[in-house]
Amino acid sequence: MSSVWQSDTSPNEAVSPRGVMVWLTAFGVVLLWSFWPSFVTLVQRWSQDSQYTHGYVVPLFAALVLWLRRDRFPGFSSRGAWPGLLLLVFAGSARVAGAVFAFDWLEIGAFLPALAGVVWLACGSRVALWAWPVGALLMFVLPWPWQIDQLLTHPLRHLATVCSTFALQTLGVPALARGNIIVIDEMQIGIVEACSGLGMLMTFFALSTAVAFAIDRPILDKWIVFLSAVPIALVMNVFRITLTVLLFQFAGSEVAKVVFHDVAGWVMMPMALVAVWLLLRLWDAAWESPQLRFWGKSKSYPLPQSSAAPQPARETTTMMQEISDAAP
Repeated sequence: MSSVWQSDTSPNEAVSPRGVMVWLTAFGVVLLWSFWPSFVTLVQRWSQDSQYTHGYVVPLFAALVLWLRRDRFPGFSSRGAWPGLLLLVFAGSARVAGAVFAFDWLEIGAFLPALAGVVWLACGSRVALWAWPVGALLMFVLPWPWQIDQLLTHPLRHLATVCSTFALQTLGVPALARGNIIVIDEMQIGIVEACSGLGMLMTFFALSTAVAFAIDRPILDKWIVFLSAVPIALVMNVFRITLTVLLFQFAGSEVAKVVFHDVAGWVMMPMALVAVWLLLRLWDAAWESPQLRFWGKSKSYPLPQSSAAPQPARETTTMMQEISDAAP
Protein backbone atom coordinates (compact mmCIF):
# COMPACT_ATOMS: atom_id res chain seq x y z
CA MET A 1 0.00 0.00 0.00
CA SER A 2 2.80 2.40 0.88
CA SER A 3 4.42 1.83 -2.50
CA VAL A 4 1.30 3.19 -4.20
CA TRP A 5 1.32 6.36 -2.16
CA GLN A 6 5.04 6.95 -2.62
CA SER A 7 5.44 5.91 -6.24
CA ASP A 8 6.45 9.34 -7.52
CA THR A 9 8.81 10.34 -4.72
CA SER A 10 12.45 9.56 -4.08
CA PRO A 11 13.46 7.65 -0.92
CA ASN A 12 14.89 10.82 0.60
CA GLU A 13 11.65 12.75 0.09
CA ALA A 14 9.04 10.06 0.80
CA VAL A 15 7.32 10.03 4.18
CA SER A 16 5.31 7.39 5.95
CA PRO A 17 1.57 7.41 5.11
CA ARG A 18 0.83 6.59 8.74
CA GLY A 19 2.74 9.65 9.90
CA VAL A 20 0.92 11.80 7.37
CA MET A 21 -2.45 10.55 8.63
CA VAL A 22 -1.45 11.37 12.21
CA TRP A 23 -0.49 14.92 11.23
CA LEU A 24 -3.64 15.37 9.13
CA THR A 25 -5.83 14.19 11.99
CA ALA A 26 -4.15 16.53 14.47
CA PHE A 27 -4.32 19.52 12.15
CA GLY A 28 -7.90 18.63 11.17
CA VAL A 29 -9.06 18.61 14.79
CA VAL A 30 -7.47 22.01 15.41
CA LEU A 31 -8.95 23.39 12.18
CA LEU A 32 -12.42 22.07 13.02
CA TRP A 33 -12.25 23.53 16.52
CA SER A 34 -11.10 26.92 15.21
CA PHE A 35 -13.79 27.26 12.55
CA TRP A 36 -16.65 25.46 14.31
CA PRO A 37 -18.77 28.61 14.99
CA SER A 38 -18.40 29.64 11.36
CA PHE A 39 -19.34 26.16 10.18
CA VAL A 40 -22.55 26.27 12.24
CA THR A 41 -23.48 29.64 10.74
CA LEU A 42 -22.63 28.40 7.26
CA VAL A 43 -24.81 25.29 7.56
CA GLN A 44 -27.68 27.41 8.83
CA ARG A 45 -27.34 29.61 5.79
CA TRP A 46 -27.40 26.57 3.52
CA SER A 47 -30.68 25.55 5.13
CA GLN A 48 -32.37 28.97 5.17
CA ASP A 49 -31.00 30.94 2.22
CA SER A 50 -32.30 29.74 -1.13
CA GLN A 51 -29.19 31.12 -2.84
CA TYR A 52 -26.94 28.65 -0.99
CA THR A 53 -28.97 25.43 -0.85
CA HIS A 54 -26.36 23.81 -3.09
CA GLY A 55 -23.90 23.88 -0.19
CA TYR A 56 -24.78 20.33 0.81
CA VAL A 57 -24.02 18.93 -2.65
CA VAL A 58 -20.78 20.68 -3.63
CA PRO A 59 -18.56 18.86 -1.05
CA LEU A 60 -19.75 15.61 -2.63
CA PHE A 61 -18.62 16.97 -6.00
CA ALA A 62 -15.20 17.71 -4.51
CA ALA A 63 -14.86 14.19 -3.10
CA LEU A 64 -15.89 12.69 -6.44
CA VAL A 65 -13.31 14.77 -8.33
CA LEU A 66 -10.53 13.60 -6.01
CA TRP A 67 -11.63 10.01 -6.47
CA LEU A 68 -11.55 10.36 -10.25
CA ARG A 69 -8.05 11.89 -10.02
CA ARG A 70 -6.71 9.10 -7.79
CA ASP A 71 -4.57 7.63 -10.58
CA ARG A 72 -2.60 10.91 -10.66
CA PHE A 73 -1.86 10.95 -6.94
CA PRO A 74 1.83 11.95 -6.67
CA GLY A 75 2.59 10.36 -3.30
CA PHE A 76 3.36 11.95 0.07
CA SER A 77 6.58 13.91 0.25
CA SER A 78 8.37 16.22 2.62
CA ARG A 79 9.72 18.34 -0.22
CA GLY A 80 8.33 21.88 -0.37
CA ALA A 81 6.08 21.34 2.65
CA TRP A 82 7.11 24.25 4.86
CA PRO A 83 5.58 27.05 2.75
CA GLY A 84 2.28 25.71 4.05
CA LEU A 85 3.04 27.63 7.23
CA LEU A 86 2.74 30.88 5.29
CA LEU A 87 -0.76 29.88 4.20
CA LEU A 88 -1.69 29.10 7.81
CA VAL A 89 -0.41 32.49 8.96
CA PHE A 90 -2.33 34.21 6.17
CA ALA A 91 -5.50 32.29 7.05
CA GLY A 92 -5.18 33.18 10.72
CA SER A 93 -4.70 36.87 9.91
CA ALA A 94 -7.71 36.86 7.57
CA ARG A 95 -9.89 35.20 10.17
CA VAL A 96 -8.92 37.71 12.85
CA ALA A 97 -9.56 40.61 10.45
CA GLY A 98 -12.96 39.18 9.52
CA ALA A 99 -13.93 38.87 13.18
CA VAL A 100 -12.72 42.37 14.08
CA PHE A 101 -14.40 44.14 11.13
CA ALA A 102 -17.50 41.86 11.10
CA PHE A 103 -16.82 40.51 7.62
CA ASP A 104 -18.49 37.11 7.78
CA TRP A 105 -17.38 36.20 4.27
CA LEU A 106 -13.73 36.85 5.18
CA GLU A 107 -13.98 35.03 8.51
CA ILE A 108 -15.29 31.80 7.00
CA GLY A 109 -13.38 32.32 3.73
CA ALA A 110 -10.13 31.98 5.67
CA PHE A 111 -10.92 28.28 5.90
CA LEU A 112 -9.75 27.67 2.31
CA PRO A 113 -6.15 28.93 2.75
CA ALA A 114 -6.06 27.21 6.15
CA LEU A 115 -7.09 23.90 4.59
CA ALA A 116 -4.55 24.36 1.79
CA GLY A 117 -1.84 25.13 4.34
CA VAL A 118 -2.62 22.00 6.36
CA VAL A 119 -2.50 19.76 3.28
CA TRP A 120 0.67 21.46 2.03
CA LEU A 121 2.41 21.12 5.38
CA ALA A 122 1.39 17.53 6.12
CA CYS A 123 1.48 15.99 2.63
CA GLY A 124 3.88 18.10 0.59
CA SER A 125 3.57 20.50 -2.29
CA ARG A 126 2.78 17.83 -4.90
CA VAL A 127 -0.28 16.60 -3.02
CA ALA A 128 -1.43 20.18 -2.45
CA LEU A 129 -1.26 20.89 -6.18
CA TRP A 130 -3.01 17.58 -6.92
CA ALA A 131 -5.88 18.48 -4.58
CA TRP A 132 -6.34 22.11 -5.65
CA PRO A 133 -9.69 21.40 -7.44
CA VAL A 134 -11.23 20.95 -3.99
CA GLY A 135 -10.50 24.57 -3.17
CA ALA A 136 -11.93 25.71 -6.50
CA LEU A 137 -15.18 23.85 -5.80
CA LEU A 138 -15.53 24.90 -2.17
CA MET A 139 -15.44 28.55 -3.23
CA PHE A 140 -19.02 28.13 -4.50
CA VAL A 141 -20.42 27.16 -1.07
CA LEU A 142 -18.85 30.00 0.91
CA PRO A 143 -20.75 33.29 1.30
CA TRP A 144 -19.73 36.13 -0.96
CA PRO A 145 -19.66 39.81 0.03
CA TRP A 146 -23.19 41.21 0.00
CA GLN A 147 -22.12 43.84 -2.53
CA ILE A 148 -21.45 41.09 -5.09
CA ASP A 149 -24.77 39.42 -4.30
CA GLN A 150 -26.64 42.66 -4.86
CA LEU A 151 -24.63 43.44 -7.98
CA LEU A 152 -25.64 40.14 -9.56
CA THR A 153 -29.14 39.65 -8.15
CA HIS A 154 -30.89 42.69 -9.67
CA PRO A 155 -29.72 42.18 -13.29
CA LEU A 156 -30.52 38.46 -13.05
CA ARG A 157 -34.04 39.20 -11.74
CA HIS A 158 -34.73 41.60 -14.57
CA LEU A 159 -33.35 39.21 -17.17
CA ALA A 160 -35.39 36.33 -15.76
CA THR A 161 -38.56 38.46 -15.82
CA VAL A 162 -38.11 39.61 -19.41
CA CYS A 163 -37.15 36.16 -20.76
CA SER A 164 -39.92 34.38 -18.88
CA THR A 165 -42.48 36.89 -20.14
CA PHE A 166 -41.30 36.36 -23.70
CA ALA A 167 -41.54 32.58 -23.25
CA LEU A 168 -45.09 32.89 -21.94
CA GLN A 169 -46.07 35.15 -24.83
CA THR A 170 -44.60 32.61 -27.24
CA LEU A 171 -46.81 29.95 -25.65
CA GLY A 172 -49.87 32.14 -26.17
CA VAL A 173 -50.22 33.47 -22.63
CA PRO A 174 -51.10 37.21 -22.47
CA ALA A 175 -48.22 38.13 -20.17
CA LEU A 176 -46.67 41.55 -19.59
CA ALA A 177 -43.52 42.52 -17.68
CA ARG A 178 -43.74 45.45 -15.30
CA GLY A 179 -40.45 45.84 -13.53
CA ASN A 180 -39.85 42.48 -11.84
CA ILE A 181 -43.53 41.51 -11.96
CA ILE A 182 -45.23 39.33 -14.57
CA VAL A 183 -48.83 40.40 -15.14
CA ILE A 184 -51.37 37.97 -16.64
CA ASP A 185 -54.88 39.44 -16.77
CA GLU A 186 -55.52 40.31 -13.12
CA MET A 187 -52.86 37.98 -11.72
CA GLN A 188 -49.48 39.42 -10.72
CA ILE A 189 -46.46 37.20 -10.06
CA GLY A 190 -43.40 38.87 -8.58
CA ILE A 191 -39.92 37.62 -9.44
CA VAL A 192 -38.30 37.88 -6.02
CA GLU A 193 -34.61 37.47 -5.20
CA ALA A 194 -35.05 33.71 -4.81
CA CYS A 195 -36.16 33.60 -8.46
CA SER A 196 -33.17 35.54 -9.75
CA GLY A 197 -31.29 32.36 -10.53
CA LEU A 198 -28.13 33.34 -8.62
CA GLY A 199 -28.26 30.19 -6.51
CA MET A 200 -28.83 28.10 -9.61
CA LEU A 201 -25.93 29.85 -11.31
CA MET A 202 -23.62 29.01 -8.41
CA THR A 203 -24.86 25.41 -8.39
CA PHE A 204 -24.27 24.98 -12.11
CA PHE A 205 -20.86 26.63 -11.86
CA ALA A 206 -19.91 24.09 -9.21
CA LEU A 207 -21.33 21.29 -11.35
CA SER A 208 -19.57 22.44 -14.53
CA THR A 209 -16.31 22.87 -12.62
CA ALA A 210 -16.56 19.32 -11.28
CA VAL A 211 -17.30 17.99 -14.77
CA ALA A 212 -14.40 19.98 -16.25
CA PHE A 213 -12.00 18.48 -13.71
CA ALA A 214 -13.40 14.97 -14.17
CA ILE A 215 -13.41 14.65 -17.96
CA ASP A 216 -10.28 13.67 -19.86
CA ARG A 217 -10.36 16.28 -22.62
CA PRO A 218 -8.24 19.15 -23.97
CA ILE A 219 -8.07 22.34 -21.96
CA LEU A 220 -10.31 24.18 -24.46
CA ASP A 221 -13.09 21.65 -23.90
CA LYS A 222 -12.76 22.06 -20.15
CA TRP A 223 -13.12 25.84 -20.41
CA ILE A 224 -16.20 25.44 -22.61
CA VAL A 225 -17.79 23.13 -20.05
CA PHE A 226 -16.96 25.56 -17.24
CA LEU A 227 -18.35 28.63 -19.01
CA SER A 228 -21.45 26.74 -20.14
CA ALA A 229 -22.80 27.14 -16.61
CA VAL A 230 -23.95 30.69 -17.44
CA PRO A 231 -26.29 29.97 -20.39
CA ILE A 232 -27.48 26.68 -18.90
CA ALA A 233 -28.36 28.34 -15.59
CA LEU A 234 -30.21 31.18 -17.32
CA VAL A 235 -32.20 28.82 -19.54
CA MET A 236 -33.07 26.50 -16.65
CA ASN A 237 -34.20 29.40 -14.47
CA VAL A 238 -36.44 30.78 -17.23
CA PHE A 239 -37.88 27.30 -17.75
CA ARG A 240 -38.61 26.97 -14.03
CA ILE A 241 -40.29 30.38 -13.80
CA THR A 242 -42.34 29.81 -16.95
CA LEU A 243 -43.53 26.43 -15.73
CA THR A 244 -44.39 27.89 -12.32
CA VAL A 245 -46.44 30.70 -13.87
CA LEU A 246 -48.34 28.22 -16.03
CA LEU A 247 -49.09 26.11 -12.98
CA PHE A 248 -50.24 29.21 -11.08
CA GLN A 249 -52.67 29.93 -13.87
CA PHE A 250 -53.99 26.44 -14.60
CA ALA A 251 -53.31 24.27 -11.51
CA GLY A 252 -53.39 26.64 -8.55
CA SER A 253 -50.85 28.23 -6.25
CA GLU A 254 -50.28 25.19 -4.03
CA VAL A 255 -49.17 22.96 -6.91
CA ALA A 256 -46.99 25.76 -8.32
CA LYS A 257 -45.22 26.27 -4.99
CA VAL A 258 -44.52 22.56 -4.59
CA VAL A 259 -43.08 22.34 -8.09
CA PHE A 260 -41.03 25.52 -7.73
CA HIS A 261 -39.49 24.79 -4.34
CA ASP A 262 -39.32 20.99 -4.19
CA VAL A 263 -39.54 19.30 -7.58
CA ALA A 264 -37.57 21.87 -9.57
CA GLY A 265 -34.63 21.71 -7.19
CA TRP A 266 -34.17 17.99 -7.85
CA VAL A 267 -34.94 18.07 -11.56
CA MET A 268 -32.70 20.97 -12.57
CA MET A 269 -29.45 19.17 -11.71
CA PRO A 270 -30.02 16.13 -13.99
CA MET A 271 -31.27 18.46 -16.73
CA ALA A 272 -28.07 20.50 -16.42
CA LEU A 273 -25.97 17.34 -16.73
CA VAL A 274 -27.88 16.37 -19.86
CA ALA A 275 -27.32 19.88 -21.26
CA VAL A 276 -23.57 19.62 -20.64
CA TRP A 277 -23.51 16.21 -22.34
CA LEU A 278 -25.39 17.57 -25.36
CA LEU A 279 -22.98 20.51 -25.51
CA LEU A 280 -19.99 18.17 -25.62
CA ARG A 281 -21.63 16.05 -28.30
CA LEU A 282 -22.30 19.14 -30.40
CA TRP A 283 -18.74 20.33 -29.86
CA ASP A 284 -17.38 16.98 -31.01
CA ALA A 285 -19.63 17.06 -34.06
CA ALA A 286 -18.40 20.55 -34.91
CA TRP A 287 -14.82 19.28 -34.96
CA GLU A 288 -15.48 16.03 -36.78
CA SER A 289 -18.08 17.01 -39.38
CA PRO A 290 -16.91 19.00 -42.46
CA GLN A 291 -20.39 20.57 -42.69
CA LEU A 292 -20.17 21.99 -39.17
CA ARG A 293 -16.51 22.97 -39.13
CA PHE A 294 -15.88 26.69 -39.37
CA TRP A 295 -12.33 26.80 -38.04
CA GLY A 296 -9.06 24.95 -38.37
CA LYS A 297 -7.91 22.93 -41.31
CA SER A 298 -10.55 21.25 -43.39
CA LYS A 299 -10.25 17.67 -44.53
CA SER A 300 -8.96 17.05 -48.04
CA TYR A 301 -10.76 14.39 -50.02
CA PRO A 302 -9.11 12.67 -53.08
CA LEU A 303 -10.70 13.41 -56.44
CA PRO A 304 -12.17 10.43 -58.32
CA GLN A 305 -9.91 9.18 -61.11
CA SER A 306 -11.21 9.41 -64.65
CA SER A 307 -11.49 6.26 -66.76
CA ALA A 308 -9.51 8.00 -69.49
CA ALA A 309 -6.66 8.85 -67.19
CA PRO A 310 -3.18 8.06 -68.55
CA GLN A 311 -1.40 4.91 -67.45
CA PRO A 312 1.33 5.17 -64.87
CA ALA A 313 4.73 6.34 -66.04
CA ARG A 314 6.35 2.94 -65.42
CA GLU A 315 4.01 1.15 -67.85
CA THR A 316 4.46 3.88 -70.51
CA THR A 317 8.22 3.51 -70.33
CA THR A 318 7.99 -0.26 -70.79
CA MET A 319 5.78 0.13 -73.90
CA MET A 320 8.24 2.56 -75.50
CA GLN A 321 11.05 0.15 -74.82
CA GLU A 322 9.20 -2.69 -76.64
CA ILE A 323 8.59 -0.49 -79.70
CA SER A 324 12.22 0.48 -79.84
CA ASP A 325 13.38 -3.15 -79.63
CA ALA A 326 11.05 -4.16 -82.53
CA ALA A 327 12.37 -1.46 -84.88
CA PRO A 328 14.98 -2.57 -87.55
